[in-house]
Amino acid sequence: MRKIFLYNHGGSENHGCEALVRTVCELFKEEDIILYSEMPQQDLHYGIQQFADVKSAKNAYSKLSPSFIKAYYSLKKKNDYFSIDILPYRKTIKEFRTGDIEISVGGDIYCYDDYPKYIQLHQMICQRGCKTILLGCSLNEKLFNDPKFVEDMKSYDYISARESLTYELLKKAGIKSIGLSPDSAFTLPKEEVQLPSNFIENNTVGINVSPLVMEREQEDNVLLDNYRNLIAYILNKTDYAVALIPHVIWEGNDDRSILNKLYDEFKKSERIAVIQDCNCMQLKGYIAKCRFFVGARTHATIAAYSTEVPTLVVGYSIKSRGIAKDIFGSEENYVIPIEQIKEENKLTQAFIWLQGNENHIKEHLKKRMPQYIKDAENVKEKIKEFF
Repeated sequence: MRKIFLYNHGGSENHGCEALVRTVCELFKEEDIILYSEMPQQDLHYGIQQFADVKSAKNAYSKLSPSFIKAYYSLKKKNDYFSIDILPYRKTIKEFRTGDIEISVGGDIYCYDDYPKYIQLHQMICQRGCKTILLGCSLNEKLFNDPKFVEDMKSYDYISARESLTYELLKKAGIKSIGLSPDSAFTLPKEEVQLPSNFIENNTVGINVSPLVMEREQEDNVLLDNYRNLIAYILNKTDYAVALIPHVIWEGNDDRSILNKLYDEFKKSERIAVIQDCNCMQLKGYIAKCRFFVGARTHATIAAYSTEVPTLVVGYSIKSRGIAKDIFGSEENYVIPIEQIKEENKLTQAFIWLQGNENHIKEHLKKRMPQYIKDAENVKEKIKEFF
């Protein structure tokens, strides 16, 4: 009997990853799903075991094994560390059988420097005779200059791009079995939450910032200065409150490291709050109560879009640009690329535009979101063709 596996999941302390797993499990709730996780203890903490059988993607391996010796040789002679990186996955992959369905839920795993690891991992899975699906992906244009990457894309049984910029790149590269469906996280339900006393319902600006974005800034501290000036503008020039909302709390990549620094600077105000860590549905509950949202994490902004909150994205990748383009027809004014932030008031100026167009944006989202969310759900029927 064939099985359905989700893989390339980094762990639910990234609440975007959590949202993807929850919504994919909901789309296929009539199926028994096994989740292979990089950090299963995180998934158990947030209750993912209610929807999937959570297992560790990695296992110990012997340094006396032929596979280790071969990988170690590649590392020393070819500077290929990816062969070492995939060794912990070998035991798990041996459990896969012909006809099993493998769904990669890591939407942008190929967008990072270690993407050759995921090519090798996918090819190992293909060798087991499995059907493989890359779900909700975003892919940078430069990837298509790598013939090994293009061949890997062609070996998937189906690829669902979550935005049209990626879809067009796949089509241009001659990859046939592809489709376009919004990110499944758009279908995530929100949970009602009790707001902190400093959070003014429907009159609060939600703010999210990512250490990943900070690493890409063109000048030292210019992005932090932009967030600092934006908060000062909100508190001094408007009657809005500010809610600092973390969406990823991974060690070494924790939104709170920056948000807490900003909070410390403005904590004397009675109109600023820090939202504590909670699951992705609860985070969406807080975001839904905002009047505006300014965010760097893609799935934090998806929570805002899908609850019809006017949103400004601080972006560095094709995914934020593509999603905004598909929702509004253009990314202009809705996404501020990190490389364009060279002046300390750039973010405030972009937010002022958002303020001035609040009613138009809300009306557009109110009309656009129902069908957009339905389109995200429709990927289910395409994938079920492989079951």
